[in-house]
Amino acid sequence: MQSLLLFIGIILFFIVALTISNYHQRRKGNIKEREATPSPLDLGNGGCCGAHEICERDSLIAAFAEKPEYFDDEELDQYAHRDSGTYGTHEVDEFREVFYSVLDEEKPRWIRSLQMRNISLPNQLKDEVLMFINELKKQKMHV
Repeated sequence: MQSLLLFIGIILFFIVALTISNYHQRRKGNIKEREATPSPLDLGNGGCCGAHEICERDSLIAAFAEKPEYFDDEELDQYAHRDSGTYGTHEVDEFREVFYSVLDEEKPRWIRSLQMRNISLPNQLKDEVLMFINELKKQKMHV
């Protein structure tokens, strides 16, 4: 009987401790405002580019709230739900043609548009895109 009461006491202790901890965490979260982060670049296969501490725009809420923006690239919709490693040379060239026709400052939004449309960027193009985006970031930092 005593061991049962001890067991129940321990469980109640942990429930109370978790409840208090949860309350304090929620209070801290409501007081401290989160800083907005720039739009992350998803280069396929989920996740973000890793250049940001938090991929805020990848949240489920943001995904449902936004509609994809098109950059005269509707033909790429045929590649939705396709693995980024399965593109042929001609298909990669289609992506490359669109990428280089989009204005430089719009390229991050184009990549986000692909993500929202479930279109993975071809593996063969990812290095080019990352290199360009990193250069764009450097230019913005020096301005």
